[in-house]
Order: sequence, then C-alpha cells, then structure tokens
Amino acid sequence: MRTHYCGEVNASHVDQVVTLCGWNHRRRDHGGVIFIDLRDREGLAQIVCDPDRPEMFKIAEDVRNEFVLKVTGKVRRRPAGTENPNLASGEIEILCHELEVLNTAVTPPFQLDEDNLSENVRLTHRVIDLRRPQMQKNLMLRYKVAMAFRRFLDDKGFIDIETPMLTKSTPEGARDYLVPSRVHPGQFFALPQSPQLFKQLLMVAGYDRYYQITKCFRDEDLRADRQPEFTQVDIETSFLGEDQIMALMEEMIRSVFKQGLDVDLPDPFPRITYAEAMSRYGSDKPDLRVTLELTDVTDAVADVAFKVFSGPATSGGRVAALRVPGGAQLTRGEIDGYTEFVKIYGARGLAYIKVNDAAKLNEEGLQSPIVKNLHAAALKTIVERTGAQSGDLIFFGADKTKIVNDALGALRTKLGHEKGYVDGSAWRPLWVVDFPMFEFDEDNQRWSACHHPFTSPKDGHEELMASDPGKCLAKAYDLALNGWEMGGGSVRIHRADVQAKVFHALGISPEEQQVKFGFLLDALKYGAPPHGGLAFGLDRIVTMMAGAESIRDVIAFPKTQRAQCLLTDAPSDVDEKQLRELHIRLRQKVETQVEVGKG
Repeated sequence: MRTHYCGEVNASHVDQVVTLCGWNHRRRDHGGVIFIDLRDREGLAQIVCDPDRPEMFKIAEDVRNEFVLKVTGKVRRRPAGTENPNLASGEIEILCHELEVLNTAVTPPFQLDEDNLSENVRLTHRVIDLRRPQMQKNLMLRYKVAMAFRRFLDDKGFIDIETPMLTKSTPEGARDYLVPSRVHPGQFFALPQSPQLFKQLLMVAGYDRYYQITKCFRDEDLRADRQPEFTQVDIETSFLGEDQIMALMEEMIRSVFKQGLDVDLPDPFPRITYAEAMSRYGSDKPDLRVTLELTDVTDAVADVAFKVFSGPATSGGRVAALRVPGGAQLTRGEIDGYTEFVKIYGARGLAYIKVNDAAKLNEEGLQSPIVKNLHAAALKTIVERTGAQSGDLIFFGADKTKIVNDALGALRTKLGHEKGYVDGSAWRPLWVVDFPMFEFDEDNQRWSACHHPFTSPKDGHEELMASDPGKCLAKAYDLALNGWEMGGGSVRIHRADVQAKVFHALGISPEEQQVKFGFLLDALKYGAPPHGGLAFGLDRIVTMMAGAESIRDVIAFPKTQRAQCLLTDAPSDVDEKQLRELHIRLRQKVETQVEVGKG
C-alpha cells in the first residue's frame, strides 16, 4: 500500500510521487491550508492539503488524532525558513494528491507527546504508549542490538538452538515458576531460570558453539527494576579457556555497541579481581566513571576506644573510609541525608571527619565527634592512606563486611554522580574475575554457590572445596558497565568427579544429586569437552544504550513492579473446570477474626 516510510522521504525524493501510510500525529489548519504530520515507525512526514483539491481538503478537515491514513502526493522542498532540522524529512513536505482514511480512532487516553505520565497509565494503555516516538525508538534499538548479537555470533560459527520452555524444577537458585501437568496428576514443570543445563548438554552432544536469544523466568521477590520474565543472550562454547572466552565476548560487545550506537568501546577492557573490586569500590559491578574509592582502615582502628570501629575490626568485620575531595563544604543536612541513604543497605549510621587542616591530627585540624576517641596513630594512618587534604571529608563504614561494602559502595556511586566526582567518560566497561566459588549462608548455616553449582574451581583450588571452601576461587567472570552487570559466566565443570565434589561441598547428598541433576551427571560421563560461556541481559544492555530510566521502557509488554500485566490484567482467576483438569484445588481463604481488647 505504500512506496516509502514517512521518515525515509528526504530531499533526494523531490519531484517524485510517493504513497505513505500511517497515523495522524497532528493536524493543523493554517488559514485554508491544512497540514497533517503523518507518523509511522520511521518518523514523521509533513503532508500539505490545499483547497485546490476540494475533495481531498474536505477529507482532511475531518481527520482527527490517530486516524489511520493513506496519502499519495508529490514531494517538494519546504519554503525557506520552515525546515525542521530535527526530522529526517525536515527539508521536504508532500503536496497531497489523494487522501484516504483507512480507519478512524477514538480520542487516545493521552497525547503521544505528553510528559510526566504515570507508569500505571502507560502500562494500562501500552498499545498507545508504544506509539510514542521514544518508545518506537527504544524498540527499534532493541531490534538493532539483537541483530548485532546474532550477526556476530553467526559469523563466529555459533549455532542458534532452542532449548525447552517446560523443564524440570531444580530449586538451587531463585524461585521457579511452576506449571502443573494435566496428564501427570500432581506433577509440575518449571519455566527455565536459564538454559544453563541444556546448553551444557549441547556441549557434551558436540555442538561446540551454541547461542540463543531466549526468555528466562524467575519468581523473585519484588524489586524495582526486575522482571519475572526477561531476555537473555545465552552463549556456550567448547575448547576455549577463560581468557579466550572473555576475549571473544569482549570483541562481540564492542561490535554490538559500534553497530547499535556507533560507539567505540576501549580495547582491551580492563580486568580486576573480585577481591580488588570489593576492596576499592564496595561492588562487583563498579561504575568506573566515578573517581571516588574506598580505603580499608580495619587494622588501623582495631585498638581504638571508639567501639563502633574497634568492634567490627576485631570480630571479622570491616572498617572502610571514603574520601570526598572538597567534601568539607557539605552541609549538615546533606550529611544527614547520606546517613539516611546508607541505612537502606543495613548500615546503622555514617561516621565522618571534616579535614580542616590535614597537618593537624587533632580536634583542631580534624572536625568530628569521633576524633577524641581515635588515637594519633590511627588518625595518621587514616589521613595518609586516604590521601586526605585540607578541605576534604572522610566518610566511614564499620560493620559486617557485606554491609560496609554495600553501603559505602552505593554511597560512592551516589556522591560521585550528585557532586560531579566523575571522569567524563561515557562508557567504562570492565571484567571482574576470580570470584569466590562459595559463600556462607548464615541463615541455613551452609555453603552456597556464588554463581551456580556448575562453575569450575580455579586450577589448584579443587582440594580447597573440602578443606577451606571460603578460599576456593572459581573460573567465573562478570562484565560490568557503568555500574550495571551486563552479563556473567564461567568455565563449567566437565568432569563428573569434580561436579560431585562441588555438590558435596554444598551439602547435596548423592541421592539428591541424582534426583535433581542425574541427567547432567550421567551426560558428563560420556566424554564431556572443556566448555564455558556467558549470558548477557538484553533488556539491561538496551536500557543502558537507550539512556532509558527503566528496563520496562525497552520491553514491549512488561510487567509492573508487582509482577502484573496491566494491559491484559494478568495474572487472573481461572475457572473451576480448568483447575479440575489440572488436578488443583485452591485453599479457601481463611477469615481471620481479631479480638479487640478492652480498655
């Protein structure tokens, strides 16, 4: 029905007759001449309807917002001074010869150029929201990025293979979404949290380079920017080691950013260990654009009178300092605000010292209620290690190591962007490597896998799994960018005996291993090659590239923060017949009576 998209018509088409289809974005009547801004997915084109064609002019007079139109006309240059440099078609307009209304439309719930719309309104009327130019731009970028991934992987010999959406529940990570089986009463499938086990099986089967852009599902507790279903660029390869896999994936990400944004990322990406990342930045996905760093002072304050410091320092916790250059100018109100901020991460408070004179290690040069409780040697070490100068401010975190890292790591990022402690870079990628193999679960008093139980230990660390699991490092690697985790992966265990040792360290009995992972353990016995891979979060990457506020702005039909689809009103009730077919009976709601006490 059309010869061109609206946004594709430009000065090279002058004097040509074109046919366009789209939606009336805006109609303007200028003294007998009607202008229609016709919109499609590629942009806008200005249509001019003049009274010389009265039949077409009459139709144009009745056109309203979001009517679906077909226009045939001649391309001409806009009069001098009326060009629009913000539009691809801004140099031209189309003189209407024929105008047809393909469909009418009721008044939309909001204008497409309206700002400050609530997200609930947008998601309830998502079809209209998706017509907005920014949303069209975001989803076109998403398509472009997905194609860049496919193009690179296809060129490198990777094969796109689909893995099952209905699979076995293996509750070792997040909570599964369960699907009841009609033909096997009382039994359930699970929607995949990732294709992890299947892609490892594909390596055993000999398909040595696999990829898939696939949906994954996690029934997680509600969090601001998570989705119960998300899209993953899933990759696995055989006969490559850690460094080779990272080099290949790094090349891919550079290619994707070049094709998607015409951005040249650095070559190579820097690499730091997990231990260094946590020590310097308090995060395993640090934003390297922020120039502030954490300094460990645990040993320096172990014997001070200030129990807030000496307590954690002598009981396995951490005391860290965050120097803020020129931060002595922060107001008490700002400091109080940052103190409240770190409490989100479990910190009980935020100690600080204002450095009025770095040469005076006393209450005259160092302004803070805590100075009198810190001896001269501790103050000297703190000032020297942080490199504090006169006019600076030093924040402190003192607690369990995780709380200190989470709180000061988040404060570092917040301060950096709010107060301008950034290096001006647009993109700062980095690899974080040498992750711990295990972390101790305080609640259940047992070790759990930091990544997943199929990650290979570093060479020479196998014996530590039994003797000292906390010191065992993994062949795991994450790619971070601007404070976001882009993707993560590892070299996998390809020997059944090593996999059994990992399960033993995690407290999974041989019987439980067979029930949950027997199919994998059996496959590993049949000549499994060395293999490894990664998974990249497509939603997250496109969000960063689009500069969007939320991943929901780059997903066509997302769920809310409460895991609901407002457009379709899902999840919803199902009728009794469906439940009976699935052999499910819902528990009746229990009416709770609360007895109100007298007096």
